[in-house]
Amino acid sequence: MKKQAMALAIGLLGAAIGLPAWAQDKAQDKPVDLKISIWLPPAHPLVPATKAWAEDIKSASGGSIRYAIFPSEQLGKAFDHYDMARDGIADVTYVNPGYQPGRFPIIAAGQLPFIFADGKRGTVAVDTWYRKHAAKEMADTHFCFAFIHDPGAYHGRKKVVMPEDLKGMKLRPAQSTIGQMVTALGGTNVQASAPEARDVLERGVADAIFFPWGSMFLFGLDKVTKYDMDVPLYTTVFTYSMNKAKYDAMSPAQKKVIDDHCTTEWALKVSSPWNDFEAAGREKMKADKAHEVYQLTPDQLNAWKTATAPLQKQWAEAVTKAGSDADALWKEFKADVEKAGAGL
Repeated sequence: MKKQAMALAIGLLGAAIGLPAWAQDKAQDKPVDLKISIWLPPAHPLVPATKAWAEDIKSASGGSIRYAIFPSEQLGKAFDHYDMARDGIADVTYVNPGYQPGRFPIIAAGQLPFIFADGKRGTVAVDTWYRKHAAKEMADTHFCFAFIHDPGAYHGRKKVVMPEDLKGMKLRPAQSTIGQMVTALGGTNVQASAPEARDVLERGVADAIFFPWGSMFLFGLDKVTKYDMDVPLYTTVFTYSMNKAKYDAMSPAQKKVIDDHCTTEWALKVSSPWNDFEAAGREKMKADKAHEVYQLTPDQLNAWKTATAPLQKQWAEAVTKAGSDADALWKEFKADVEKAGAGL
């Protein structure tokens, strides 16, 4: 009997020695609890997609990395989510860098008008490009991945056809670059996060909004607008950002699990249901008899592209001021967009 027990012990020891170090560590890891903050409502497709991502992390870690998801600004306002990750109010946050004008100039390249035709291929391009520069621009958090939504458009109570039609209007921009466009074209910006947008339109504080199609229905904005310009005008770049101290305190095995889930592939997996949702919203809006969805002629579209072209120069100036090589970044960005087949 003793010989059998000894043989079993030796066999188990041999099996353990044969395992890679990270796999041996996994069984000994202390539990880590991640607070994941998403300022969107639970019905938004990004919430279940994030849950699936977190579940995969939990499974891959052998259950040692656990999670709780907090939607609907439970832990803080949408505008504050980057600082919430930095300060440890949440461990992983859904960040719109464009909510803070001038703070993250590099990533704003992905928010210039008329860049992307497709949100999925655009996500591959943006994440591939920005993860090479995130450590510099977002140094006080641990970057996980970046992604975009399917291109958004103009929606308002007034029909807008030419760029000069924005003059004198009050508009809620989707992010800071579109805010620069509004200013350049003679409009006035009304700052409001997505959860606050319906209120500013309903009260007449804003006349129109730049927003993705499906989310118009999710946030009830279809009830307070009528005209929808069917042009892929802009996208917003988002990041999932993590508290650095939380990541640094993990074991090597746990860090590997996080690294394996902070990739371009996962950026696409997490954002794809949202992109599908927004694309379906465009078709839904076309079928809504209370709305007029209209296209632009080639000349009208060219007028918009010409009017918004100076925004790229403004981006370059901001990047240069922040100490980076704008020309090199732009060439690299455009090359990644082209490689992904994501451009207009």
